[in-house]
Amino acid sequence: MSNELKNRLTDRYGRTIEYVRISVTDRCDLRCAYCMPKGFKDYREPAGWLTFDEITRLTRILGQNGTRRIRLTGGEPLLRKNLPDLVHRIRHEAGIQDISLSTNAVRLPRFANDLKQAGLSRVNISLDSLHARKIEEICGRNVLDQIIAGIDAACEADLHPVKINMVLMPGVNDTEVDDMFRFCRDRGLMLRMIETMPMGDTARQTGTASLQPVLERLKLEHDLIPVIGELGGGPARYWQTQDARTTIGVITPISQHFCATCNRIRLAVDGTIYLCLGQEERIEMRDLLRAHPEDDEVIVQALQSGIELKPERHNFLETPEKIVRFMSQTGG
Repeated sequence: MSNELKNRLTDRYGRTIEYVRISVTDRCDLRCAYCMPKGFKDYREPAGWLTFDEITRLTRILGQNGTRRIRLTGGEPLLRKNLPDLVHRIRHEAGIQDISLSTNAVRLPRFANDLKQAGLSRVNISLDSLHARKIEEICGRNVLDQIIAGIDAACEADLHPVKINMVLMPGVNDTEVDDMFRFCRDRGLMLRMIETMPMGDTARQTGTASLQPVLERLKLEHDLIPVIGELGGGPARYWQTQDARTTIGVITPISQHFCATCNRIRLAVDGTIYLCLGQEERIEMRDLLRAHPEDDEVIVQALQSGIELKPERHNFLETPEKIVRFMSQTGG
């Protein structure tokens, strides 16, 4: 059934869930400071992961009830074997046309063309610095050259627009915004700057830098104008240069939260749906999917009942210590 004809996933505050971020693994080949603690090895076992059949079924049901966008995340999603096959199934069996991927890009040269042919629309690539030593400090390894090779592969595969995600960290990379702006401008990339969210001790120790003064400075220096219209399904607000050559997005969950218009949920690799990054409300879907392999209406009812629990907003400012799980466990 067409997404335009049916949508039953609306919460008690009138927000429609049309965007689902799906974590296909909680494992990663990097250890970014704001995402995963150093030395962490307490991963979920693959036997507890949702299978591709289960993910495809759930995305089909979500699509029939109004979901229009799927983003595949991790951990590092390219660690999941046969990921292009899942992309193909989500597009052709579940009927979702807008499929994107968040990645650190280290493995992207190997997979970019296959992902494009399978039906992937675009990629978001994490790049927090252009300095090798800083990348090693942030990510645990110096993978700058590999990330840039992944960016080039995404561009060559026409996974457009290629968005660069830069998490701004005070005292770490907050002096590199201008360099990153020029890097993205020269390569025809879209820059998105993100405030760190205090998820788990590792992210709280990283700290948060407000993007508001950074944005105001860039708007003045580059004569940026707001972008009218939709550039994605997420919470970013966008500006661009007068010649439309360069676009900048900002995601400000701390300094200017966007909870009133939140249209998304996150599906973790073990089948848990998290309704808010900054709260504990969740829906456990794995056992339900396995207990009712033929009864889609049971799944719809569970989604409807669960989404009723979606909280009005996060409490990162009031109780930053509340969320002990970190980002890679939730799905980026």
